[in-house]
Amino acid sequence: MTADSVSVLNQLIQITRDSEEGFRTAAANVKDAFLKTTFLEKAETCRNAILDLQDKVREMHGVPEESGTVLGALHRGWVTIKGTLTGKDDLALLNECERGEDVIKETYEKALESGLSEQIRPLVQQQYEGVKKDHDLVKNLRNKYAQSSAA
Repeated sequence: MTADSVSVLNQLIQITRDSEEGFRTAAANVKDAFLKTTFLEKAETCRNAILDLQDKVREMHGVPEESGTVLGALHRGWVTIKGTLTGKDDLALLNECERGEDVIKETYEKALESGLSEQIRPLVQQQYEGVKKDHDLVKNLRNKYAQSSAA
């Protein structure tokens, strides 16, 4: 086990926890039932990714992170406030979700560029593919809702 590998995995656990909690916060603040369901499904996907990352850290005899980041908590607070101030405007919340997904995507990209050990690279690559899929879904939903709002 290398401390660097555990450190990278723990950073990914934290940012993925931020994403999970962000999706749950968004689900609690949107009006549209489809978005609520989608966000809850994405939160569960994140939860499963976190469990896989934590298992890998334990397998490497490390101690896995259990929480997200301070910045993630601040962002969720902002989403809640913005949801209240905008009357829970779904497009505004989708914009915030996309902003959060940009951060997780960038974090996974940096991890993959960091020279990961072959012990953890396959897991991180697999999860990155899911992160890209979630990012693109949120972006497409945002674009769809922006078009319907402009119409």
